[in-house]
Amino acid sequence: MLYHKIFSHSTSSEWVVLIHGAGGSSSIWFKQLRDYIAHFNVLLLDLRGHGKSSEVFTDRRYSFNDVSRDVVDLLNHLHVRQAHFVGISLGTLIIRTIAELDADKVKTMILGGAITRMDLRSRVLLWLAKVSKPIIPFIWIYQICAHILMPTRRNRESRSLFISDALKMRQSEFLRWFTLTASLNPLLRYFREKDLGLPTLYLMGDEDYMFLPQVRNLVKFHKNALLHVIDNCGHVCNVEQPEEFNRHSVAFIYQNS
Repeated sequence: MLYHKIFSHSTSSEWVVLIHGAGGSSSIWFKQLRDYIAHFNVLLLDLRGHGKSSEVFTDRRYSFNDVSRDVVDLLNHLHVRQAHFVGISLGTLIIRTIAELDADKVKTMILGGAITRMDLRSRVLLWLAKVSKPIIPFIWIYQICAHILMPTRRNRESRSLFISDALKMRQSEFLRWFTLTASLNPLLRYFREKDLGLPTLYLMGDEDYMFLPQVRNLVKFHKNALLHVIDNCGHVCNVEQPEEFNRHSVAFIYQNS
């Protein structure tokens, strides 16, 4: 079972599940917890191979379905019938996969720094990381990727937080997660083409140069999807502009409760 922590609300029946990105952990949500637990029941968790779920791993490769199924199994164990899901970066793909596996579990999706398409720059970055991983320590690869994805001084806190969490990962687990990127393109293409019709809020930094253009295009075709762009903000918008992230996400949850 995944490591998790529950924050129960005395009156609310609404659940919020927080999904971090690859290489991160539940600590990425420290700027959201106060606002969320003031309104809702909150489930905080570490995905397999991450944080305090570092012992939840296997000796084989696994898929986005496997990682997402871990979360569904946890919700079933806790008797959480339906929840609002909030994710950041690659965690947004886990949420989208959960919606494919068990749509009844998902009341809304709030996707921060969402990855919806790999442009030429991101594909080249992944290719370079792939060919260099046999000779370069994995944490160097992660640091390089983090600096390219979050390059400015404004991104320093979120970049440092992600690198700090990645240092705690087993190298074998990091490499297993890295192999998941091989399945990204067909998975993202499928997600773009299929609109589940679930209420979805995209929260994107205006400086998230690698992924914002693709999200702008996607929301034109998904009828229940909204986009809010946060000014002066990069990829990890929940860390860089937490007040605006929290205000819009809490309001969206209330609108769809």
